Amino acid sequence: MTDLFGNLIDGLTFVMGVIPILTITLGVIMGIVAGATPGLSPSMGVALLVPFTYAMSPTLALILLVAIYIAANYGGSITAVTINAPGTPSSVVTAFDGYPLTKKGKPGMALGVSLVASTVGGIIGTLILIFFSGPLAKFALKFHPAEYFALAIFGLTTVASLGGKNWIKAFIAAMFGLLLNTVGIDPISGVSRFTFGFSFLYDGFALIPALIGLFALSEIFKQLEGGDFSTQQVAPGKQEWPTTSTYWKLKNTIMRSSFMGTIIGIFPGAGATIAAFISYDVAKRVSKHPEAFGKGSLEGVAAAEGANSSSVGGALIPLLTLGIPGSASTAVLIGALMIHDLTPGPQLFISNPDIIYGLLASLLIANVILLILGFFGARLWIKVTTIPKTVLFPLIFAVSIIGSFAVRNSFFDVAACLVFGVFGWLLRRYNYPVAPIILGMVLGNIAETNFIRAIMMGGWTVFFTRPMSLGMLVVAAASFAVPLIQARKQK
Repeated sequence: MTDLFGNLIDGLTFVMGVIPILTITLGVIMGIVAGATPGLSPSMGVALLVPFTYAMSPTLALILLVAIYIAANYGGSITAVTINAPGTPSSVVTAFDGYPLTKKGKPGMALGVSLVASTVGGIIGTLILIFFSGPLAKFALKFHPAEYFALAIFGLTTVASLGGKNWIKAFIAAMFGLLLNTVGIDPISGVSRFTFGFSFLYDGFALIPALIGLFALSEIFKQLEGGDFSTQQVAPGKQEWPTTSTYWKLKNTIMRSSFMGTIIGIFPGAGATIAAFISYDVAKRVSKHPEAFGKGSLEGVAAAEGANSSSVGGALIPLLTLGIPGSASTAVLIGALMIHDLTPGPQLFISNPDIIYGLLASLLIANVILLILGFFGARLWIKVTTIPKTVLFPLIFAVSIIGSFAVRNSFFDVAACLVFGVFGWLLRRYNYPVAPIILGMVLGNIAETNFIRAIMMGGWTVFFTRPMSLGMLVVAAASFAVPLIQARKQK
């Protein structure tokens, strides 16, 4: 515990400098803009900015990207409340009660509760991350390759819940991601696989061009296909903000949702959207006024925003301690870590404590800056939604191309980004989720490498003779089977 506080104080000392504070502020502004812009998700916002962090130090790069991640989750609530157009999937739940409040002439009430719930949720998620990630990392250091393989399988099985009713399509998408991961030189034997003699395929497909193509370009192509270039208009209304007593009445809802969001965020594949839905449902069940939900309940807004913001801290726990992404945005962050020669996992706490605790301290500062900027800039952020799509789309396209090229200064990566963009658009058109592809690409390498290492160390039976490995495989099987059984019962 003494080391924890010592490292955390060192981290706070670093982030309180001028450059880190400006970096966090810039990241929060970018994140709010990305979240408030329909069509731009937190993962897209982070993915677009990753290539521009190459020249930065690893600590500043991660601080910038995580600040974007945190702020984007709040930014999505702005458009959800004002124009009923959620900027992010998780803010869909915020719109349930936020937009009815706007129609009642009280958008300020919804925006105020959304901002404070997001900030409190973000801080609670960060505190849990700080106090529990270290012990979990030490525990994970004892993991055998068999356990890492089982963990990767567990992460992959969450595609069943990611896909919902389309679990078959999600499963196919994840398998495709695994297949993409096999292209290039075998990490153990050095054998060339699926390169067809092309030297530019020896290193396989870079993760960042794939991410930008699947998330950013595919969304642009989808909206271009729809032909809707109209600009959203902000609904008029008096900016009445909540009082201190209003926030106090919501304290139980915010606290409960924040803890639930953090816990749900820890599980790979669960994410902010599921956290928001579950917390909203629980808040409604325990509320003294459940009939108000869906009609402008401040409890509903607080539950959704507390949960989706706190899930950020939860999702970072498996990322930093085990190298397992808990959400699409953390999958992008894994790519960012690797770009800066950092391997996510328990060893990171030992080899680079300055970076880790600088990052953890920056999360606390980012939430405070988010509260300040959100309070004073709410009207300004709303203006983002009025940018014509005829300007916004070419801008995103240009940033995508530049970002892809910057990965390895390779035109092959640009071409791969475009192909992934078209492929992602086709997948979305036929209701195939793209997130499982990233899950497969990221977890495929972990699963394959540790599978081979485990067999070399203990033979084929090692996965079933080690209790922890066996337990995780059983949990993974249940995680995959339960959503399928529930879906079958609903039919």
